[in-house]
Amino acid sequence: MRRAPLLLILAAVSAVAHVVGVLVAAPLWRGAEVLSLALLLGYAVAAGLPAPRWAVPVALVPLVVDAVRTMPAEPGAGDAAWLVYGGPGSGFDVTAGFDAAFAGSWAALVAVAVLLVAFRGRGRRRHLIAAAVAAAPVVGYAAVRVADVGSAVAASTRVVEVRTETTLTRVDGPGYDQADVVPALVLAVLPPLALALAALALAALLAGRGRRLAATGAALLAVLALPLLDAALAAVPHPLDADGTALFAWYAITPTAAMPQPVAALTAAVELAAYLLLVAGLTRSRRAAVPAPAAAG
Repeated sequence: MRRAPLLLILAAVSAVAHVVGVLVAAPLWRGAEVLSLALLLGYAVAAGLPAPRWAVPVALVPLVVDAVRTMPAEPGAGDAAWLVYGGPGSGFDVTAGFDAAFAGSWAALVAVAVLLVAFRGRGRRRHLIAAAVAAAPVVGYAAVRVADVGSAVAASTRVVEVRTETTLTRVDGPGYDQADVVPALVLAVLPPLALALAALALAALLAGRGRRLAATGAALLAVLALPLLDAALAAVPHPLDADGTALFAWYAITPTAAMPQPVAALTAAVELAAYLLLVAGLTRSRRAAVPAPAAAG
C-alpha cells in the first residue's frame, strides 16, 4: 500500500503539468493528461478497488481513451491546413452544437454512467434535495442561454443570393428559421445537461454511502458542464451580440500573451480534480463506506 500515495501524488503532479500546458498554450509534455489518468488507475488498484471491483477501472477507460484522442499534436505539426467557410447559400447546421458538446463530454458521461450503475441504490432524501437544488442553476443557465441565442439568431440577417438569368445579386435577408434554430440549440445543451444531472445524482448516491470525498468529485463534474454548455452554443451559428449572457465562454477571463487560455485551463483543472477526488474517495484506503440506505429518509 505504500506505493498508493506516491501514485496519487504523481497523478496530481501530471495533472498540474497538463493544466499549466493548457494555460500557456504550450504543453509541457504531450502525454501529461494520459499519464495522470493512468497513474490514477494504478493508484486505485494499489489502494484497493471498491466493490464492485470493476467499476473504477471501467469508468477510467473512456477517460484515458479520450485523453489519448485529444493529445496535443507534436510541435510544428499541423501548422498549415485548409479552412473552408460556408458560403452564403450554406444551410444551418443543426447538429454542430451537439457534435461539439458530445465530443467534449462523452468520456465523462460514460464514466459517470458506469459509476451510477455500480453504486445504484436509494439515496437519502436530504442528499437528493441538495442535488436538485444544485441542478436548478445549471438548468436555469441553460434555459437563459438558449433563449438568448435563439432570439438573437432568429432576429439576425444574413446574406441571400438572388439569381436571375443574367444577374446575381446579394442582399440582406431574414435570419435563420426558428424551425432550424430551436432544435440546434436544444441538441447543443443536451450533453452538458445530461452530464450535470448524472453527476449530481452520482454525488447524492455517494454522499448517502458516506463517500463524501468522491461525492465532491462528482459534484465538480456538474460544474464542468457549464463551460461545455457555452462551448456547445458557440458552435451554433449566431451573432456575437448574443453572447452577453455567456458566463463561462473562452473569453470569460481575459486572455493575455502569457496566459492565452485561462478558461480552458480552469476547465481542465476542474475536470482532473474531479477525477482525482472521485477515485481517491472510492478506494479502500479511505474509511469504510456507509452501506446504501434501504429507504429514502
